Amino acid sequence: MFKHAQLESVKAWIGDPAQGALPLHARVQRAIRQLILDGALDAGRPLPASRALAKSLGVSRDTVEAAYSQLHAEGFIERRVGSGSFVSERTQRLSGRGKPRRTSVDHKALLRLSQRGDSMLQSGGLRDFLMPRPFAPGVPETRSFPLQTWERLQRQVLKEYGTQALLHSPPQGMEPLRRAIADYVNLERGARATPERVLVLTSSQQALTLCATVLLDAGERIFLEDPVYHGARKAFDAAGLECVPVPLAADGLRVEHVLETTRASAEPPRAVFLTPSHQFPTGATLALDRRLAIIEWAREHQGWIIEDDYDSEFHYAGKPTACVQGLDPHERTIYIGTFTKSLFPGLRIGYMVLPPPLVTPMTVARTLLDGHSAPIPQLTLARFIEGGHFGAHVRTMRAVYAERRDVLARLVREHLAEFVEPRVPAGGMQMPCVFIRDIPEREAVESARRAGIDLLGLTALHASSRSSAGKAKAGFLMGFAAHAPHELEVAIKKLANILRALCR
Repeated sequence: MFKHAQLESVKAWIGDPAQGALPLHARVQRAIRQLILDGALDAGRPLPASRALAKSLGVSRDTVEAAYSQLHAEGFIERRVGSGSFVSERTQRLSGRGKPRRTSVDHKALLRLSQRGDSMLQSGGLRDFLMPRPFAPGVPETRSFPLQTWERLQRQVLKEYGTQALLHSPPQGMEPLRRAIADYVNLERGARATPERVLVLTSSQQALTLCATVLLDAGERIFLEDPVYHGARKAFDAAGLECVPVPLAADGLRVEHVLETTRASAEPPRAVFLTPSHQFPTGATLALDRRLAIIEWAREHQGWIIEDDYDSEFHYAGKPTACVQGLDPHERTIYIGTFTKSLFPGLRIGYMVLPPPLVTPMTVARTLLDGHSAPIPQLTLARFIEGGHFGAHVRTMRAVYAERRDVLARLVREHLAEFVEPRVPAGGMQMPCVFIRDIPEREAVESARRAGIDLLGLTALHASSRSSAGKAKAGFLMGFAAHAPHELEVAIKKLANILRALCR
């Protein structure tokens, strides 16, 4: 029989709530296996008869027999007719047998990551705003989405495609969606797109990761707007790129800084990242002359322009400026778009419009990430766009968001005027506010979060410690799209109390 301590160890396994999801015989089997691995049961040691062990444990004999059978199949025990069950001689070769088991493992001390893995860990990753809490940036209104229309179109897809819709999609994306995207960006964004140049992805973040890893090697340099979208910065850092911050003017990126740095560098940056429609986080629109200048830089130096057009649909002062990609005759621009902002976050569909030579390399690289995007949402979205529902929804939400932007600006001036100055954007889904008092930004953001309010601090978005106006100004970014005016008012009053408490 087992020693008393060994028997109690098996009983402890059976009664451990952490093992509760396992069937009883599996718990018995794993308990005995662990005793063997720990060296508590030596090779050649006889095991108790199944009937005797079942009685000691208070289980059925069948349970013990099932446990023994599994141990035998795995090679931990030998079963000899007429003699019983024994710990297998093969267990002598197990490394670490008989050594004292670690009761407390220092996982941090044992963890050794690659430089890239450590960089990703230290960045903290990206925190998705899972719930549309007040002022979460980049979160759209979903309560008004035409769900019945979407459901009807999805039923049409399933009826037409049947089980074919349950298979993998091509890595580049379903052709109907690529065609719909090309038609849309050509008409609405002034792009130069064909279905063959469109790569359907899971998100714009995936697009940034592909650009960082396919276009540049670790150690190479890339120009970034300063301040910059934090997801882009983290994607480039994780790929081992050296980020070169470029200050902003009122009308966007200071291209002269790009040109000066290029002339002064033996190995100048090979790419530039832009959010030209609504610069993140300032909301500035890149002026036409600056767009043409950066296109000429890319042509002259064989550089790449990575254009993130994340929320261009929501421009409130006239029509949005045409995208950089459509102005670039040299095909040095990678255009990134997403439906996360314009429709709903759970859709998980983004895309790139690529120069023809990049289509195959980017598609092949994408197969190493997640392979493909789900076909049913792709086909449903294609019909949603082709049927005019996408355009209608965008027009409706553009009016809604414009009103909410104006309401938020008024509320900030009414209730937060002693703390911040709003910078009302011409478009987009969030509004930056800079402190006019000495308020600790991180403490303000954390206090707000504990109160159910999501703010994004501004200083962390700067790639350097200095902006075009000197020292980077502290403050926060306030999303306004996902909440109705009365909800914004309640949250603003709560935030005013938080900031007032920090100023005492």
